[in-house]
Amino acid sequence: MKEAAAPQSGAASLDERAMLIRKMEAYEARYNPELHLLRSPFSSPGYHTTIREAEFIHSTRDSLSYALGLLDTGLACYEQRAFDVIAKVVSLQDTDRSHDTFGIWSWFYEEPLAQMSPPDWNWADFCGSRLVQALARHGQRLPEPLREAVIQVVDNACEAIIKRNVGPDYTNIAIIGALVTRIAGEQLGREDFAAYGLQRLQRLYDYTRERGAFQEYNSPVYTYIAILELSKLRAETADPAVKELCNELLELTWGTVAGHYHPATGQWSGPHARCYETLLNGQSKAFLQLATRGAVQFFAWTELPYEEEWYKSGFACPPAYLDNFTDPAVKEVRQLYEGDGKNDTGRFAVTFITPQYSIGSFSRSDFWNQRRPLLAYIDNQGAPAYLRLRCLHDGYDFCSARFKAEQQQGEVLLGIDFITNGGDTHPNLDPTGGVIEAEDLRLRLEIGGVLEGVSVQSAEDGAALVIAETKVVLTTWFAAFSACPDPARSLQWENGRSDQGLVLDMILYSGPRTAIHLAALRQAAVVCSLDFQGPPAGKKPVVEWAGDGMLRVSGSPDRHQAFSLSLVPGPA
Repeated sequence: MKEAAAPQSGAASLDERAMLIRKMEAYEARYNPELHLLRSPFSSPGYHTTIREAEFIHSTRDSLSYALGLLDTGLACYEQRAFDVIAKVVSLQDTDRSHDTFGIWSWFYEEPLAQMSPPDWNWADFCGSRLVQALARHGQRLPEPLREAVIQVVDNACEAIIKRNVGPDYTNIAIIGALVTRIAGEQLGREDFAAYGLQRLQRLYDYTRERGAFQEYNSPVYTYIAILELSKLRAETADPAVKELCNELLELTWGTVAGHYHPATGQWSGPHARCYETLLNGQSKAFLQLATRGAVQFFAWTELPYEEEWYKSGFACPPAYLDNFTDPAVKEVRQLYEGDGKNDTGRFAVTFITPQYSIGSFSRSDFWNQRRPLLAYIDNQGAPAYLRLRCLHDGYDFCSARFKAEQQQGEVLLGIDFITNGGDTHPNLDPTGGVIEAEDLRLRLEIGGVLEGVSVQSAEDGAALVIAETKVVLTTWFAAFSACPDPARSLQWENGRSDQGLVLDMILYSGPRTAIHLAALRQAAVVCSLDFQGPPAGKKPVVEWAGDGMLRVSGSPDRHQAFSLSLVPGPA
């Protein structure tokens, strides 16, 4: 779990300016003096950009972060370079009011807005936030022509943000747009921008307080962004009302982080509505160490990988939550995060944490690759192992498979069925129309992280895993998928390996590429349990055919219905 140990007292003497200067020095080899931009290795999420292969690109957002970091060092030797970078990115904004893309930037210098598919309107928020912070902190240092140019493009970005007017369900952009418009309004004397920024923040506050959580529930990525951007807004604004709203939202957000932290593995417990990496990366670890001032420690302070946008942001975990990062107590977090919880309309998230493991599950979810609907972290001799449930279509997470579960502490009763009006690789961007071409379709319990000494044994009705002192029992109670070549073949969990580690796979189909018409399947559903408290002796769930195409699933004969599954795939 811990890459290095350092005394907590080291936090008291932290010199963040020195850390920032080291970060800027590390960027030296990436600066392109001909373009006045920062060069980065190319990476893409697979949408917006049409670039498929490139060794390097020049990012507008990252270049502005670099320029702001250069100015924040206060070093005169960096000043002209920062001015050059800002001037270059300023020149790349779309300033033609007849365009839909007025006020935004392209992701990369190499790809103009007209070539993106589609352009990303979030870049008004991302680039605007860096520029408005540069104005607030260093406006008096900017040469007057450059300062006037920055004021104009910030004005354009604010207009684009207000025109788009995203709702409070788009958390990170709701916050960043509020930051840009509010601080621009204060800095430029624009009451309309300032009023809009406050109103946008108030809408987010009302929406989040009613739900008790952000739309991207317990997301390590989006929660980090929310904390950072709310902290920046609180630090930059002069308005007590804005500061108070930020404080309230930060209190709620840090409660989520502290409530889901698992001390034994140093991981952020599931379930996660949005997640890019199952194990915390170096940036997340460094952020938590700095925010808790060493209550959690992954690095020696002199080796902590500092990010330039942390400087002067003022993020810090409230003292009341610090004990959560070290206390190994058993606890359960049960959160209604969508709907009213009545008549099967609500969505719940449940996390059970013990000194040895944490297990988190949603009551309902899809299997988008950014979701973690069932996720466990287990202490493997001081290092983290994890369990993640997936449904894979030709090796990629399949969004038309649906997950349902009921969790009682360390026992999870779960079901999987299929829908005909869902997506393939994305919940709604690539609808299947109820038909998929496939060579392979399978359920997978992925076992990743540190796997030394881990044992996995399949059985006819499931499998057993032993990870250090923790035993996990996977039991199948019902499994059918009528597209199997051999309908008589029982569906079982099979041991294997993948790039992520060990796997237990239930193969629903594997063979020549064929069209699977989901609605034509006679039966397509799976019911299993995952038990961290030992074998489920005497706790056999009840799986009943209801006569209306539904399976009713209960934890036991004397317990209420946990969930229902569509035995025959249909619309959601």
